[in-house]
Amino acid sequence: MSRAPVSSGDRAIGTVAIRWHGGSLELLDQRLLPDQEHWITLEGSAGVAQSIRDMVVRGAPAIGISAAYGVALAARHAGGGDWKAEIKQAIRELAASRPTAVNLFWALQKMEQVFSECHSLEEAVKRLSETAVQIHKDDLSANLAMADYALAHMDASKPFSVLTHCNTGALATGGYGTALGVIRRLHEKKLLKDVYADETRPWLQGSRLTAWELARDGIPVTLNADGAAASILAAGHVRWVIVGADRITANGDVANKIGTYSLAVLARHHKVGFMVVASSSTVDMALASGKDIPIEEREGEELRQVRGVQIAPAGVKVFNPVFDVTPASLIDVIVTEKGVVSTPNMTGMAGLFS
Repeated sequence: MSRAPVSSGDRAIGTVAIRWHGGSLELLDQRLLPDQEHWITLEGSAGVAQSIRDMVVRGAPAIGISAAYGVALAARHAGGGDWKAEIKQAIRELAASRPTAVNLFWALQKMEQVFSECHSLEEAVKRLSETAVQIHKDDLSANLAMADYALAHMDASKPFSVLTHCNTGALATGGYGTALGVIRRLHEKKLLKDVYADETRPWLQGSRLTAWELARDGIPVTLNADGAAASILAAGHVRWVIVGADRITANGDVANKIGTYSLAVLARHHKVGFMVVASSSTVDMALASGKDIPIEEREGEELRQVRGVQIAPAGVKVFNPVFDVTPASLIDVIVTEKGVVSTPNMTGMAGLFS
């Protein structure tokens, strides 16, 4: 599962969570894991946008890849009259699906640039499909490069344990993983003792997705309640906390799944390394700091209920941000496919990404 094939053409592109068939896109419904492995077939961009919004697909890189395929579908199904207006409208709808993950906007900007160069619908269909496939391939290549950079920075000589939060693996990317890709590589090199996986409330991506991925790949995993992370770090069982990112700003602040900030505070207190692993498309040098990142808040039912079962008083007031911002001062290293920024700050980020 860790290195699912991506073909050289624009058809039968397959990874763990995303399959491209040229005229349609299949997404593994991650809301149903681990109970069911159900694929949803989408033939238009509106369905892709809705799937991103409803978290059928999630994880910043996978969202960007899916959105790119959504634009390709919009071209393939454009009416032919005012085809340019139809594709532009599809791009707007896809951009409105999730506000925080910058990969979404990066991928759409890349698709929009190609679209602006097309002089016919036939050309748009061909070039947009090819570009979406290339975005998918490039993400997988970036995952593999990040894993190499991370291990070189860790300078590991004997096996150790790590702790991770949310899901940053093959389900969330082009097929290998960002933070979980580093963990896969540690396992491949026989340098991994155990992975402590935060359950990651309220969507439980750690328990439903990360534990599922790792168990299927035979990688040792111990699932823990989010609140148990402090005790695990205090016991000295973990050398690194490794997480992904949905947006990284010019000064090295990082937006990631809610609960990441508290992990960074705990890691610093317990002198445990804190590593962020994300593709360069996650870096938004247009934003000066984490204060500028729009943080998505979702409906209260996600906290009041678990799969339709009421666990809180009906109508109780809910605070449900999907992400929090970890300041750069709490991060030891940011790893992308372009390289590593240690003790990130404005200067270090500019040196690698400007």
